Parts: sequence; C-alpha cells; structure tokens
Amino acid sequence: MRDFDAKAAVESDFPRFKEDLARLVAANSKNAPANGKAPFGEGIQLALETILETAKGFGFKTKIDPEGYYGYAETGEGEEMLGVLGHVDVVPADDLESWDSPPFTLTEKGGRLYGRGVMDDKGPLLVSLYALKILLDNGAKLNKRIRFIFCTDEESLWHGVKKYIEKEERPAYGFTPDADFPLIYAEKGLVEYNLVTDEADAVDFNGGIAYNAVAAKASTPYTDEIAAAMDSLGYEYEKDGNRLVAKGKAAHAMAPEEGVNAILRLAQALVKTGAGGGLLRFLTEKACDPFGRAIFGSSAPWLGITDAISGSLKFNVGLADFKPRAQSVGIDIRFPVTYEKEKVDKVLEEAAKPYGVRVEQFDYLRSVYIDVNTPFVKALMRAYQDVTGDTKTKPIATGGATFARSMDNIIAFGALMPGAPRTEHQANEFAVITDLKKAMEIYIRAFTLLALER
Repeated sequence: MRDFDAKAAVESDFPRFKEDLARLVAANSKNAPANGKAPFGEGIQLALETILETAKGFGFKTKIDPEGYYGYAETGEGEEMLGVLGHVDVVPADDLESWDSPPFTLTEKGGRLYGRGVMDDKGPLLVSLYALKILLDNGAKLNKRIRFIFCTDEESLWHGVKKYIEKEERPAYGFTPDADFPLIYAEKGLVEYNLVTDEADAVDFNGGIAYNAVAAKASTPYTDEIAAAMDSLGYEYEKDGNRLVAKGKAAHAMAPEEGVNAILRLAQALVKTGAGGGLLRFLTEKACDPFGRAIFGSSAPWLGITDAISGSLKFNVGLADFKPRAQSVGIDIRFPVTYEKEKVDKVLEEAAKPYGVRVEQFDYLRSVYIDVNTPFVKALMRAYQDVTGDTKTKPIATGGATFARSMDNIIAFGALMPGAPRTEHQANEFAVITDLKKAMEIYIRAFTLLALER
C-alpha cells in the first residue's frame, strides 16, 4: 500500500459521502407492514438496496437475502472473516412539527448534518464503509475477508440479523459502528418479564409506556382518600377528569435510579388506602428499589448485586395494567455480566410466588463481555487513540443494549465521540461533521491494524 494522508483522503471523499448519505437518509426506513419481498416495508427495502448499490459501486461483492431480511457487501480473500454489523432501519420521525428541517432530507447547518438516521445508524455505517473504500483506493491489500452485514429491523425485534445467522457465515469477530467510542466491551444481561395475577376485585390502575423506561405517569379513578394518601406521602399528582394521575420522572431502565417511578408511588398510595391484591403488595414490598435488593439481595453494601466488570443489577417497573381478572406489570432487569440469567429467573419466581404472582418472560438479550486484553480489542483501542490522541478515556461497560449482542465476538465501536450530544431517536437528530470525519479516520486505522497484509 502506498503511503497516504488519511485526513486529506477523508476530506477529499467527504462530498461524495454526503451525497450517498443523502440518498440513504431519503429512505423513510421505519418498520412498516410487509409488502412482497419487503418483510418490513418498502422504506427499509429501499434503504437496504441503496447501501448495497453504494457498496457495489466501490467494487464490493454484494448479496441481498431473497426474503429481504438482510444484505451484505464483502471484499478481500481468505478463510477468516472480519464483520462490520449495522442496520438501515430507523425509529419513526412522524412528529414532523418537532423537526426544524425535513427528517428525510439531509440538511447541513452549523457544522452538523441533520436527518433521521444520521447517527443511528446510517451515518456511522456509511462512514465505516467509506473508511475501507479509502484504504482500497490507496492500494491496500487485505489479509482476510471483510463483510459489511446490513440488517433491517434493529429498532424492533432483530428478525433480520436472526435470519442472517440462520442462513449465512458468521464473522470470526468484528464490530458494530452503532454506539460509542472508544468502545463498549461489556453489556449487562437484559431480561423483561410480565408479572401477572387474575384477581377478581383488583383496583383500576395503569401507567407507564415501555418496559425499558421509568414510568413518568400512572393513574387510577380519583377519590379524596387516594389524594389524601398521595399528600401524606409527599407525592406529586394532578386530577385529570375523573382520574388521579401520579407524576414521576422518566429515565432509561439502565439507570432507573435517575428517575421517579409514578407506578410505584401510586401503588404505595393505593395500599395506604387499604387496596389489596398480591401484585399490588409485591410492588410496594419488593419492587420499589431500583437495585432490586429486596428481591435479589446484595453482594456489596448499597449497590445490590454487582460485579467489578459491569456494575450493579438494575430493576425497573415500566408498565402497569390492572383491571378485574387481569393484572400485569412489566419489568426490565439489567444484570451484571457475571450473574447467571437462570438465577435471575429463579430468584424472581421465588420472590413472587408467596404473593400469588406468576412470572412470564417477555424478552431476553444475553450479556456481552470481551476481555479488553484480547488482541482484537486492543487493536480497536489503539486505532481510537492513534487518531484522537485520547489515552484517558477508558473502554465502557454499560447497561444499555447494542447490536453487538446479536453475534459472538462483536463489539460496539463508535461512532459517537466521548462527550458529543446524543440525539439518536430524537427530533432534529444530527451528527457533527468533524466527528464523522474523525470517525472515518479511526475506522481507516482500525482496518489497517486488523486486516492489512504486513
């Protein structure tokens, strides 16, 4: 490979990158009803075909799944395969009144690129693809195959990547450019359950919007007695028509201690008025701690169940739906990477049984842990440090969930820079142009360290 200035090469290719990103952003690739060979709708299919067309234009071999669940682009030769895993779907941008520019038109303003998907995950995925293109344009010879795997429904149920695993060769190792720099080496296990009872005389009570969010509101029919109970507990509420609405503060389930759970506050007030039922008592007696200590105990003072790699178990009550003969509560548990999922099941079931509460699993994502001393991980860290000069920011352990969970030996590597604004899933989603360019340089360096002939 001839010597070249990576920064200058990125600058030279960036206008073309923006054109390709604009075409990719233009596809409204939210999950939609199936249409022929488009299992998640025409928008996702268009985005998949668009990025495959871009990769083909770079000289990569491409394939699209006949059923439409995934595609991939590959270059290089050899037995070993390095994978780059990303997704072309986006969360909806239907709240157009909240956007200052059209969400599916790439808009440059103030050193930023605006549009749905520019950070999650169309922009970073295209950045990594361009990084390899630049290397190959400058005469790089690969010592292995590199395959970009483009999946279709990461924002929902991951059917696309599951189909890929079912049908195709898996990478020996790889990364997903769908998270943070410098890299995420550990992700807690994530399991969601429905806690269920079917008592005939249950109170009317509901709240929350998702398993993975602290409930900001919960409601029940208004009575002076319940209002007095809320007052005595010092909890905030309002009257909305004939319902009392308890008010809390939303937060992500990976850090429920940062929120205020309205479901739990209203449950305490209801019990104070004499309302009964096993599930209501379970909430107030066992579920009020965001570290789950009343259920799971503690391996360290104040921290509950914890380990040195990924930190404390987190317990969130996200949903409540109580009516006669059908009561359910949705919970989200993030548990340390060294704690066994089977133990989570067993301990929760044992705690719920005396209350007559049944435990039904809703969803599960296994934990991720790759030793930071693994040569592959060390190479990625070196790439980040070589380009940025940042040797202080350490690898990350998180309670969040990235696409790295979908396959073995995949790690989340960029493209959000430390301290950068996090705008994914929000109106006016944007990427900082200088950060995208820096990320492209980092991926160039990473491919150089991982896949070039010496």
